[in-house]
Amino acid sequence: MRLRVEFTTEPFDLDEAPRHALVAREVIEAAGLDAVDVGPFGNTAEGGADTVLAAVDALLRQVLEAGATRVSLQLNVLDEAGEGGK
Repeated sequence: MRLRVEFTTEPFDLDEAPRHALVAREVIEAAGLDAVDVGPFGNTAEGGADTVLAAVDALLRQVLEAGATRVSLQLNVLDEAGEGGK
């Protein structure tokens, strides 16, 4: 099974990336996921279910420790064409 995770961390700071945002980038980029897209207003990554779920666990624990006060997360199961199931 393949999964896609989309997430944001808050609070936002448009002048300088907060520590929790930098930590989120480090966790996702180091997790061995496919199709990682990290941006200022949202982040997306795809991979096998075990890899994505382990990354989400690490992400939540580490960004909260780094000062995030809110994490918005969406997780989708992908079909064979890479599209979210309906």
